[in-house]
Amino acid sequence: MKKSGNIRKLTTELRATVQYQLPIGEDRVEMTNLLGKALTFTTTGEINCIHCGRKTSKSFNQGYCYPCFQSLAQCDSCIIKPEQCHYFEGSCREPDWGEQHCLQDHYVYLANSSGIKVGITRGTQIPTRWMDQGATQALPIFRVRNRLVSGLVEVALKQHVSDKTHWQRMLKGEAEPVDLAARRDELVETCQPELQEILARQGGDAFTYLEQEAVVSIRYPVEEYPVKVKSFNLDKTPRVSGVLQGIKGQYLILDTGVLNIRKFSGYKVTLES
Repeated sequence: MKKSGNIRKLTTELRATVQYQLPIGEDRVEMTNLLGKALTFTTTGEINCIHCGRKTSKSFNQGYCYPCFQSLAQCDSCIIKPEQCHYFEGSCREPDWGEQHCLQDHYVYLANSSGIKVGITRGTQIPTRWMDQGATQALPIFRVRNRLVSGLVEVALKQHVSDKTHWQRMLKGEAEPVDLAARRDELVETCQPELQEILARQGGDAFTYLEQEAVVSIRYPVEEYPVKVKSFNLDKTPRVSGVLQGIKGQYLILDTGVLNIRKFSGYKVTLES
């Protein structure tokens, strides 16, 4: 098999084991079917912005050219720090985009990838967000009115639990199972003063506690985890070869190292197997 084109982040489908596809040009390669096979990725050095398509010598924010990085709402700092959402201040870079993506229900969740973490996502990104992070367990704990409020709730909770995924640890094996429901109950009780303050400022319907939600368990197509995690950089190593031993999050696990596909979105690549 030989496929060439600009790549995008791996797409996922939640089944008994997560199924992965690699968008490359106009094709969609079933990556899960390539486990155990030797693969070679070769980049031409050409990069196209994943938003506008223009050629760029450097990728910003996982696939954007610099003008898009500077002008798009989806590249603003409030995407990383939702508690800083400034739509209601009238300074959103793209108000229409903000209405479609930020002024809709979000979910605050707990996930277990490299340990317990708190995060937020739009309802339309469940369970994609969890699979992209390599979580083996996930549990929605609040349905929230908009992105700003979800960020405020996350800030309250992350005083007591991490909001980061340690990707190297995530790639070394399965996370130890934890009782997410029990941890949820502890956090909600501990954070009651902060949560009540958010409701007082944002209104009684700002968020809803989802105490009846069930934990979602996720399994990944991994035959062997690396003992040491070596990450490939296509800018420095334009040709990467190895036997595909697994896929987790947005990482291809080769016997020679790991490749973060999302990081190199927009790169023109040839895949051979």
